[in-house]
Amino acid sequence: MDTPVDYSQFNEGKDVNYWELDRTLQYELERIYGDDEFAWGEPRLSEFGEAVGHTMAENADVIDDHGPELRTYDRDGDVVNEIEYHPAQFENERLMHEHGTIADVFHAPPGRDEPMPHGHSIAMEHLLSYVDTGLGCPTGMTAAAAMVFEQFDHDETLDRYFEGATARDYDDAMLSAMFLTEKQGGSDVGATETVARRADDGTWRLTGEKWFCSNLDAEFVFTLGRFEDGDPGTEGLGMFLLPRRKPNGERNDYYFRRLKDKLGTISVPTGEVELDDTFAYLFGEADRGFEYMSLMLNRSRLAVAAWSTGIIGRALLESKIHAANREAFGKRLDEHALMRADLVDMAVDYEAAVAFLYDTADHFDRWARADDDDAYRAMRLLLSTSKFRIARTGVDAASYGMEILGGNGYVNGFVTERLFRDAQVHPIWEGTTNMLALDVVRAIGREDAHEPVLSIVDDRLDDVTHPALEDLAATVEDERDGLAAAIAEIEASDRDYAELHSKELTHYVFDVYTAALLLAEAQARLDAEGDARKALVAERFVETYLRSRSERGITSGDELPIDAFDAIVRYATAEPDLLDATPAAQ
Repeated sequence: MDTPVDYSQFNEGKDVNYWELDRTLQYELERIYGDDEFAWGEPRLSEFGEAVGHTMAENADVIDDHGPELRTYDRDGDVVNEIEYHPAQFENERLMHEHGTIADVFHAPPGRDEPMPHGHSIAMEHLLSYVDTGLGCPTGMTAAAAMVFEQFDHDETLDRYFEGATARDYDDAMLSAMFLTEKQGGSDVGATETVARRADDGTWRLTGEKWFCSNLDAEFVFTLGRFEDGDPGTEGLGMFLLPRRKPNGERNDYYFRRLKDKLGTISVPTGEVELDDTFAYLFGEADRGFEYMSLMLNRSRLAVAAWSTGIIGRALLESKIHAANREAFGKRLDEHALMRADLVDMAVDYEAAVAFLYDTADHFDRWARADDDDAYRAMRLLLSTSKFRIARTGVDAASYGMEILGGNGYVNGFVTERLFRDAQVHPIWEGTTNMLALDVVRAIGREDAHEPVLSIVDDRLDDVTHPALEDLAATVEDERDGLAAAIAEIEASDRDYAELHSKELTHYVFDVYTAALLLAEAQARLDAEGDARKALVAERFVETYLRSRSERGITSGDELPIDAFDAIVRYATAEPDLLDATPAAQ
């Protein structure tokens, strides 16, 4: 039986072990890992959670006040094109590499014969974003670059960049980036104007500008360029590797125009880049550039969802701690019914985000490692949906986390202010919510991606047999049929109608899929331990997102946030008869 977490013992959400406190994350990884993978991974994740919660959290506070600075010229007026960092940045990078955040997924780590699944790297990025989602950016992009090397044939002379990207030793490590956005194109990659010209020695030269480039001074960069005689749109684009240094050791010919003065993610430098006959290698086949970059985008979107999930987790942790320690009107905040409802709903949203994220990561891994077609089709739909919904939830959670702390939550020096600044970029990075909603429609129309997703929902609901879950399962079954009807309507409609309703459709996919997932997890937890905690989470999720409630639920008699507060917020074990007492079960 789980002992409830006493959040009043903490002063704030750092100088703690994030892995040990996050039982939601522990449960999900134990679910998707194999037994041997979890046995190996659990102590390593605990070690990383300890490092993130102490050293890296302290460094992140310093870095946010002393961010990177651009040094364009040296004292003699020569161009040096360098970014200067606070030493705390290098310590956090070293800890990230040496804990195997990237390496463990591509090379068998010490004590194992095989690499870990991609979900392991996602979990470490998730934990990292409890303190610094800015560092998550180069980490995720480097993992995405490594995947391109792993998945596609390329000139073996480029293998040194793969080895650098996946190195565990910080002295050997290379961080990567991708420069995509151009001023005239924004999210429309097909509008790329950078020109690629083949040199006499078989390498390439790129000329153009890139407008929003994060991890500006990466050791190597993947970017897109249009061949001089290339077709318009994405068909005429090749993918190129830009090394920071040319083979002779000289600085490559691209220039940092300026750093962006951003709202958040201070730790990662973002700026504008001019390419002026810049040395580059063509990666892979000339006519597959956009395909290669799409893989990077897919892995990066999964990472953005993980970073958002980490921010939700930290905002929730800070809120729990504050509410457990602060008194108002004669009792602690978390003893007030309204605050209990708020914390329950924040916790349920976090449970939903974690469940959806790691289920998506599992499908991503099965596609990448086993070339499973159904896993690929499901992943195409789940991936865009996860980033679409979880990134927006991250903004909402960070905003409300500030509110719970009151005026202090809005002040620099209290982490909630930084969480909000950082969270706001996640709905923008690697595709805005509009672009992701349209991608959901494309995945349905082009690849029938809804078919394996609906099948998964059916399989999960088939496993739900506990009497206290029957009514909830019936609701989700009805909504599953509603989702299928909505998809059929979108498929039969014209383009404007499909676009008009694409966001609501994406929310619908998330809600139905997550509800089925949470119910299946609830059944498994009841079967294994007789614990109804996950069932209470599933009930609150279904009641919030899938059921229309008469009189806004005011006349329902629902007191779940009061009755189930310790179970949902503090991870106390819940007896199954608590489910029978809720209005949903009656």
